[in-house]
Amino acid sequence: MARTIDLTLLTAEAEPAQVRRLCGQALMLGTAAVCVNGAHVVAAARQLHGSRIRVAATVGFPLGAVTSAVKRAEARIAVEDGATELDMVMAIGLAKVGEWTAVEEDIAGVVEAARGHAVKVIVETAALTRDEVLRACRAAQVAGARYVKTSTGFHPAGGATPEAVALLREAVGLGMGVKASGGIRTCEQVVALLKAGADRIGTSSVEGLSGCLGREAPRLGVVLAG
Repeated sequence: MARTIDLTLLTAEAEPAQVRRLCGQALMLGTAAVCVNGAHVVAAARQLHGSRIRVAATVGFPLGAVTSAVKRAEARIAVEDGATELDMVMAIGLAKVGEWTAVEEDIAGVVEAARGHAVKVIVETAALTRDEVLRACRAAQVAGARYVKTSTGFHPAGGATPEAVALLREAVGLGMGVKASGGIRTCEQVVALLKAGADRIGTSSVEGLSGCLGREAPRLGVVLAG
């Protein structure tokens, strides 16, 4: 199950030592990826070099409210710094007013800048209506993204739920991945989200997932911030 997990550290106050700790935990557990903000990509890529663990960088995080040009630049720099996946926040405000062509173009710009690396589109499901979620997933598909993702974990509307995951899976079928993220702290949550259709789980909690991640987890220390 560890291979479905993206360990995350996304708070503004994240320190270099915490990033090193995050990467060490990922290496010990054999997770799918670590997910960090752009400033920490170089350090994470250096520490994880030679392993199969991917470095995921955020783009337009956590609001999605920067220009498409800024998102493309963030994506390009992250890849140059060693990121092999990008977790981008879509233009949520444009989605709310039905500007779907602009939403699609915003995603497509990041996909192009990613140079073939996987792009996960955070649609912030709790902030959207059902129809808006479906349209957002369609935009992500057409734009060439590889995953849709429930949430940033920072939006007051909420985080990952089995219902949100099931809706994303319904929208994209088996042709794209689905990542659940936001407020995932227990093994029971992970199991429920995987059953609902998630392929990847984003979480900052190692200690809370000890039942999922094996015997090593309890001795890894405090729950990560993020």
